[in-house]
Amino acid sequence: MKDILKKLGIENVNAGGFCGEWIGGGEKLESVSPIDGKVIATVNQVTPEEYEQTIKRAQAAFLKWRETPAPARGETIRQLGQALRECKSELGALVTLEMGKIQAEGEGEVQEMIDICDFAVGLSRQLYGLTMHSERPGHRMYEQWHPLGVVGVISAFNFPVAVWAWNAAIASVCGDAVLWKPSSQTPLTAIACTKIAEKVCHATGVDPALFSLVIGRGSTIGEKLIQDRRVPLISATGSCKMGYRVGSVVGERLGGTILELGGNNAIVVTPEADMKMAVLAILFGAVGTAGQRCTSTRRIIVHDSIRDELVTKLIAAYEQVRIGDPTKPETLMGPLVDTGAVQTMMDAIEKIKEQGGEILVEGKRLESEQYPGGCYVTPCIAAAKNEFPVVQDETFAPILYIIPYHSLDDAVALHNGVPQGLSSSIFTRNMQEAERFLSAWGSDCGIANVNIGTSGAEIGGAFGGEKETGGGRESGSDAWKAYMRRQTNTINWSTELPLAQGIQFGD
Repeated sequence: MKDILKKLGIENVNAGGFCGEWIGGGEKLESVSPIDGKVIATVNQVTPEEYEQTIKRAQAAFLKWRETPAPARGETIRQLGQALRECKSELGALVTLEMGKIQAEGEGEVQEMIDICDFAVGLSRQLYGLTMHSERPGHRMYEQWHPLGVVGVISAFNFPVAVWAWNAAIASVCGDAVLWKPSSQTPLTAIACTKIAEKVCHATGVDPALFSLVIGRGSTIGEKLIQDRRVPLISATGSCKMGYRVGSVVGERLGGTILELGGNNAIVVTPEADMKMAVLAILFGAVGTAGQRCTSTRRIIVHDSIRDELVTKLIAAYEQVRIGDPTKPETLMGPLVDTGAVQTMMDAIEKIKEQGGEILVEGKRLESEQYPGGCYVTPCIAAAKNEFPVVQDETFAPILYIIPYHSLDDAVALHNGVPQGLSSSIFTRNMQEAERFLSAWGSDCGIANVNIGTSGAEIGGAFGGEKETGGGRESGSDAWKAYMRRQTNTINWSTELPLAQGIQFGD
């Protein structure tokens, strides 16, 4: 562990804020590993006064950065991507230590950071506007996109580095500064990323306050950020409850939001499915990251004619899941993030029983010499009804609900019959079933897949969902437009002054 921290330059870290210089005069915050319950390091949180210092420095950095040509901004992000390549294994290992996901997923998350930097470099030469024909003679109309300002990024523990990069890389080439408030459960990964960005900024001659950081437990710093009128856009990842608060406060001051909130993701398995593919996708979707992805598979909506066969195969697959220390290559499922998450899962299992569900694979705490101090559980499979309150309310843990259906109409109604709308999937070799699922009649989610699982989205597509998932979009496609302000321009190159809509005014 010490070698990892040393290679990332954070072996003696204590400052929990960055505004071009490292600060942190607030209360101490411990980073506790869910692997063994031990403290990795302690950092000092920022104070409200230091938040004010940070936002002012980020604003000043933005005012200069917005004058930098977009392709030149892209060069800084290109070098950030290269710096991430050089420390991919160390940063991935730190994600594993602090958050608990297995090594392959930790390094995969850093790869997402590298990929979005590559994407953003190309984007820096493609911030296109449109040219429109004017109804007035001798006039030209077009639109252009300008830098927006300081973008606030609030990230969750489950993707402690990738979500920052999704926002920071795109916002930076768009000409914005970024003020990051990470989860208080994963402060070290945030400090490591900021130190990498700081080094790149010095190498490229730009103000490192472009990538500012404020670490603070509880709502004090978070509330200041979402209420701050100097921050025109808040990109927030977290629970639906958190999203309601962020959306309400930022909306009240007419700010913009990108909200990536809860998912209650389902896979529809039809009689036309490739069963082997479906089982593999379900296993990774439900057990990967210990069920702590916003795109984790929560519900299996399976045709009643193949329900028993699928359940039998899933139970056999679950018996082969190797649970334990995520730093070991043979491990397939690591711990939950903390003891509170473990208790939440246990409470949900009791609710399943109380509401009439049947436990098919028992989810339980793992407490033995093999798992000292950690937050380990076994994944759970339960037969349930879609209308159960516990099914309607996403539990951030490896609990999988089996729900039978009779017709495709029934399946889609069940699929869409939850408040969330992030990711979805159907397994079928029937083209009509697949196309219907992807049609306006079908999945109501922001992501809809055929013959792949609900998790593992690529950065090239816009990421996000509908309903209580928040409606925001990050990463690829044209998601960059949220980080800029649109301006419509009309130029009169004639010697006359005609008005629009043929209005006559004066002589």
